[in-house]
Amino acid sequence: MGRFQFCILFLLSSPLMCFGIRYIPANSQTQINQRSDLLLGFIEAPEYRNGAGCSRDIIHLAMTIDSEYLRGSIAALHSVLRHASCPENVFVHFIAAEFDPISPRDLTRLVRSTIPSLRFKMYIFREDAVINLISSSIRIALENPLNYARNYLGDILDPFINRVIYLDSDVIIVDDIQNLWTITLQNNRAIGAPEYCHTNFTHYFTDTFWSDPVMSRVFGSKNPCYFNTGVMVMDIKKWRSGNYRKRVENWMEVQRTKRIYDLGSLPPFLLVFAGNIEPVDHRWNQHGLGGDNVKGSCRELHAGPVSLLHWSGKGKPWVRLDEKRACPLDRLWEPYDLYKSNNKRHQPVVGSNGYSNYFV
Repeated sequence: MGRFQFCILFLLSSPLMCFGIRYIPANSQTQINQRSDLLLGFIEAPEYRNGAGCSRDIIHLAMTIDSEYLRGSIAALHSVLRHASCPENVFVHFIAAEFDPISPRDLTRLVRSTIPSLRFKMYIFREDAVINLISSSIRIALENPLNYARNYLGDILDPFINRVIYLDSDVIIVDDIQNLWTITLQNNRAIGAPEYCHTNFTHYFTDTFWSDPVMSRVFGSKNPCYFNTGVMVMDIKKWRSGNYRKRVENWMEVQRTKRIYDLGSLPPFLLVFAGNIEPVDHRWNQHGLGGDNVKGSCRELHAGPVSLLHWSGKGKPWVRLDEKRACPLDRLWEPYDLYKSNNKRHQPVVGSNGYSNYFV
């Protein structure tokens, strides 16, 4: 049995499948107390039920979950259910860290008590699957092994799962998730995501990459465009049969010796998929709201309608709200936050802050 199939079964009330290990040491009693406060700090979401006309078709979502991004994960899923036409059809596959200060068992209990109507399963990501492939990045948070869990969804998820929407934890959805789920992946493509072809693609790789006569030809006759891996529709069946996990790992191995990029888990995906993804409407990833990877400054929305807001970048809305330095768009995240201390500040989801014209 290969190490990617190795599992340790945890006897939880919701089954857990072990795939990996990630360790974040709780280095002080203060930190331990903070994690305990976080576990007890959430209010219960309303109960979301299907309306008339819903089929039995399941919408599979995958998302990582840990103590650092817990508030983001809960808010993201709250937004999914709140806007879904058939919320009971949503099934979430959580990928957790085994040795995070908040254990997978406690995360399972927290999710069940906070969003009782959510159907989900908790898996554990093993750090040793990827730790030796991770190189230093422009921002230390991008070196977190859990960022690479999306590479292994074909191995982590149950074999009968053939399609999934992968979502980062720093998003909110203000549209029916069914509209994203039903897009068609044409021409045997394994993933779909919004493309941004106006972005200078060469900036995502170093001079070492572009000066190498072999590596620089990887895109061949394709027209590669930047896309953000925080929101992807993935054909897991094609992912497995195309051995894409290994293709991504191959580029990570090259990176360890030749330093061909600086930006964490994104560039290997670009090297494998850029120019060959199903383009999705930009409304499904209004990304960059967390600012850049250094300062995390405030950003405005891109022009056009919005279905999903994404705080990619250094700045996270829950952190900026707590520190009383919120950006205007952070107020659009706040109504989905189920953490008790912030519940009193909630504002209307749509129609506030002058952004109501975007949500159409």
